Amino acid sequence: MPFATRRLAVVLVLVPAVVLAACLGDGDDGPGDIGGNLLLATTTSTEDSGLLEELTPIFEDQTGVNVRVIGVGTGAALEMAATGDADAVLAHAPALEQEYIDKGHLVETQLVMYNDFVIVGPPADPRDIAATTSIGDALKTIAADGPFVSRGDGSGTHAMELDLWADVGIDPTAVPLRDETGQGMGATLNVADQKRAYALADRGTFLALRHNLELEILFEGDASLRNIYHVHAVNPDRHDGVQVEQATAWLEFLVSDEAQALIETFGTEEFGEPLFTPAAGQTLEELGG
Repeated sequence: MPFATRRLAVVLVLVPAVVLAACLGDGDDGPGDIGGNLLLATTTSTEDSGLLEELTPIFEDQTGVNVRVIGVGTGAALEMAATGDADAVLAHAPALEQEYIDKGHLVETQLVMYNDFVIVGPPADPRDIAATTSIGDALKTIAADGPFVSRGDGSGTHAMELDLWADVGIDPTAVPLRDETGQGMGATLNVADQKRAYALADRGTFLALRHNLELEILFEGDASLRNIYHVHAVNPDRHDGVQVEQATAWLEFLVSDEAQALIETFGTEEFGEPLFTPAAGQTLEELGG
């Protein structure tokens, strides 16, 4: 459905303000049967990892809300918020997200979970990245000869990569054999696998896809590699047609005990370790972000 038509449909089904206030005020027994639609703009990692496939059916069953997920890079997801083309955003680039909060596009921000970034590469590890002891040393070693595959798509992962290069004073455009895919994490990992190249990846997506890849985790554990996810509602005072009740219910669901418990165990059975760590109720400062 074209965006203009979708937004018109949204406006036509918005409940009166008095009814909406009453619904939002009665949160003791959960959101109840809300109905309607929710357009969620989110980073590709939450889709590629399979997490949203676990979470959204539960939310839909509890609320009657139909969730449409648009998996794009964090930068594109935030731009959807800025143009009113989404109702909620789930992203993992805190500094970039803060810019959109400051501009008034995002409200009701909640910290949901985190995992971490890792450097992956071919099992032969031709640059001996596994022997390095810091992310700076790993990147300097890669920068000498490459190859390296970047998302190059304005995503949270791409933003983290650029920050890491900057921290060690390296111009990424000068790195030999560094390619940018302009695509999501899954596609970028596939390209790195084909090229036997190194890449920065979020752990969740890599673990979810590694059965199709020869790549291995070669560097991990640096404190600077924490990957933090927030969920936001798009500000209805700035953007007409935002699904207020549905977005608020989604935010409340993600930080609920039920959703946080699912996040805590998601991936353990299949991958031997969870893909994410729940973080509702914590602050960015407590997580070192």
